[in-house]
Amino acid sequence: MPLMIATFVMLVPFFVSVYMALTDSMHFFQLNSYRFDTHAKWLSENRRKYLTHSMLSVLMLIVVMLSLAPLIKTIALTVLFLISLSPEKPKKAKKPLVFTPRVKRMYATLTVLILLLTVLFGLYGHRNAHESYFLFVVVMIYALTPVEVLLANLINKPMELGINRHYINDAKRILRSCPDLTIIGITGSYGKTSVKYYLTSLLRSKYNVLMTPESYNTPMGVVKTIRGSLKATDEIFVCEMGAKWVGDIKELCDIVHPQHGIITSIGPQHLESFKSLDAIKNTKFELADALPAEGMLFLNGDDENIRDHGSSRPYISYSLGGNGDYVAENISVSDRGTAFTVRTPDGETEEFSTKLIGRHNVLNIVGAIAVSHRMGIALKDLRSAVRRLEGVPHRLQLSEKGGVTIIDDAYNSNPSGTKAALEALSLFDGYKILVTPGMVELGEKQEELNREFGANAAEVCDYVVLVGRKQAVPIKAGLLSRDYGEDKIFVADTIEEALSHVYALHSKGRKKIVLLENDLPDNY
Repeated sequence: MPLMIATFVMLVPFFVSVYMALTDSMHFFQLNSYRFDTHAKWLSENRRKYLTHSMLSVLMLIVVMLSLAPLIKTIALTVLFLISLSPEKPKKAKKPLVFTPRVKRMYATLTVLILLLTVLFGLYGHRNAHESYFLFVVVMIYALTPVEVLLANLINKPMELGINRHYINDAKRILRSCPDLTIIGITGSYGKTSVKYYLTSLLRSKYNVLMTPESYNTPMGVVKTIRGSLKATDEIFVCEMGAKWVGDIKELCDIVHPQHGIITSIGPQHLESFKSLDAIKNTKFELADALPAEGMLFLNGDDENIRDHGSSRPYISYSLGGNGDYVAENISVSDRGTAFTVRTPDGETEEFSTKLIGRHNVLNIVGAIAVSHRMGIALKDLRSAVRRLEGVPHRLQLSEKGGVTIIDDAYNSNPSGTKAALEALSLFDGYKILVTPGMVELGEKQEELNREFGANAAEVCDYVVLVGRKQAVPIKAGLLSRDYGEDKIFVADTIEEALSHVYALHSKGRKKIVLLENDLPDNY
């Protein structure tokens, strides 16, 4: 009887500790896009994160293997499970686990598996006096929680594929019921979200427009938008298309069948998954391949990777001051906004102004103007719409906090984006501070490109705060390569520590201008 009571007492902290460990693993599995290969690699590269978990698991196994009375083993395991419930205080997640229907289904599968194993081996151990065997199974359930999420995903995979197929087919049905809907696909290594927002704003001066919100640029994000937001009165659907692997854009095109497309840029983003720049080029141009013969393709004429790849079909280009069908000229940029003139293929010109800063924003706006003009909106009618454009959240978004000017460019930085952000920072008069953890997902070029980022920052910034000891190394090396003083560099462990340091920093009477360049997700 004492052993049975002790066992039931032990199961309480056991189930709680397993749930906590599974939630942690589920969070990172979600951040790794529910991909088995990506998460397995992440687990391998982040073994130290599970050091406490592994040490407790080893201690538990030692307890089970010792020649002790079952009651003593059970009490000892209870103590160890209680210890596992009081780890060091975890840092607040930047993007907490979202309990999507898929996550809930995985939890259901895990619950059934764990309860089934616990009950079956509990009964077996009780009937055959093999309590140590039961305790071993309990310990292994706890020890293997980092990979049990992968097991649940594997078990659920046929069901998930069926559910996704149902939702995709339903989205296709809805699109078929809107034969007059014009669908515009937008893709690119960077700039696609900004162009999506700007284009939607301009088109709304004449049409009813739906766009994929925020970063809903995956198949299920697009499907969710169609099923939840598309109305019979919508005339245009602006669909952002993201990609991390070859074939991703084709998959999206097979769902929405865009009539027109925009490729904003091609660069070394997500090189870790694409492996090569050529793979990125081919994937982005899957959008061009999917367009119907009468469809319009718009290309950024200033992007050398787009020019190098070329297109076998006719296209309309846009650029800054160079050769192109729609060209921005006489560009005037300051910290108060930007003015420029747009010239069309037939020689028509119109002057525009916007409160947005940076030449790269001009390029994105010109791309949106080109599409809107070809969709039947007169150039002069776009002037007021351009003037009203708002900054895209976390993409060079300006704000004032505590007497400090913040340039928030925290979303998913890339080599081209860092150059544009530093250029924008250089426009301001004040004490210029860069806060950054650097860039990720750049494969073998990651160290080289971050070093180059540091070298470029040395030419603009009065002070640099780097976030993350490991991430800081190549950026700091780039800064020092330009004889940048070490006294002007601070390395913080967290973004909170970095910002506290910035606000406490003495700026010699000059106003602080802070560029927040990138904010890495929790799995970095």
